Amino acid sequence: MKTAPRLLFLSAAALVGLTACSSDDVGSDPGAHSAGPIEQSAAQPRLVLTHAGGLTVLDGGDLATVADFAYEGFIRASPAGDGRHVFVATGAGFELLDLGTWRERHDSHAHYYTAAPTRTGLTYPGAKPGHVVVHDDRTTLFTDGTGDVRILDTAKIGSADAVIREFTVPAHHGVAVARADGTTVVSAPNGEKAGGVRILDGDGREVAANVDCPGLHGEAAAADGVLTVGCTDGALVVRGDHIVKVPAADPYARLGNQAGSEHSTVVLTDYKTDADAELERPQRFALLDTAGAGAVTVVDIDYSYSYRSLGRGPAGEALLLGTDGALHVIDPVDGAEKAAYPVIGAWTEAEDWQAPGPDLFVLGSTAYVTDPAARRIRAVSLHDGTILAERTLDAPTVELTGVTG
Repeated sequence: MKTAPRLLFLSAAALVGLTACSSDDVGSDPGAHSAGPIEQSAAQPRLVLTHAGGLTVLDGGDLATVADFAYEGFIRASPAGDGRHVFVATGAGFELLDLGTWRERHDSHAHYYTAAPTRTGLTYPGAKPGHVVVHDDRTTLFTDGTGDVRILDTAKIGSADAVIREFTVPAHHGVAVARADGTTVVSAPNGEKAGGVRILDGDGREVAANVDCPGLHGEAAAADGVLTVGCTDGALVVRGDHIVKVPAADPYARLGNQAGSEHSTVVLTDYKTDADAELERPQRFALLDTAGAGAVTVVDIDYSYSYRSLGRGPAGEALLLGTDGALHVIDPVDGAEKAAYPVIGAWTEAEDWQAPGPDLFVLGSTAYVTDPAARRIRAVSLHDGTILAERTLDAPTVELTGVTG
């Protein structure tokens, strides 16, 4: 049954401008309260580390603390796509946090600025905020508890007119991806979970659908605008208005966490085959080739990894942070290991997915890796594994993300 679109509206209070922040909305670092923006000679990446009690903003270069923000409960942070903001998923909805680093284009060059990170005062409300997906210069928010889908113009993030379109589908643990042609790829509910995807046009009419995707979880974008979602028996590949099922060889094969690259037709995914496991620690991963009819190639390894372990390098290299403490660089075409850089100590994935655990986040040719057991973060060159910077942290961290500036 098709679900008619329903427009959503933010309250006037939710559309407070970025400059309307009180001192309580500015990060707690004493050096953060500067009079105004400071021009820099180059882009200044910044990182976000979540932990019990809130999140910490770090400088992406020397890893110095820029600011701290207090939050209650378990939170997650996702890049908004504009190189400046992140969305913090809280009990109230998606809260927009300004990390205070950005660029302004001027003719054929850009000017780079930094300022104190601030809470913008802008929240897109709704219970159980879920996935944030950036694709085709659009940022799509999916709220699990309400089924609200909000499509934002990525370039206008933080402004009152950022919203391009809003509609609602039945509430479930799902995902949506808006595309430049005006269509939206959105998960199809199967109870509280998802069991397939639909393509909706700008008026909410169904263009195509495929509901042969039990246990749908995880999404990625590959080269040529192709989208993928994971199932418990393979994956769905979305190219234009066509949705193709790519089966796995095993009857149960969960490809539930994925990492794609615009430089590769291949998507890196996890590969779990124990349907009854409370927590499976796999020693295989999969390469989902979206070209042609699609194919799933399974690669055996002698270490395990977690859902936070997957990443992609600047040329499309597949990256896995292994439980052996190494960052493994893998050829996405044949699965051959190109390098393994020791970065942290050996570790074991925690039973509780919300517990602190090692995390991998990549900006350009730099991989950032956290080691909660040692309360440490390291910046690693993907060129040769050189440790570019490291920092001891005040508390065990849960998740890691960041922006380019």
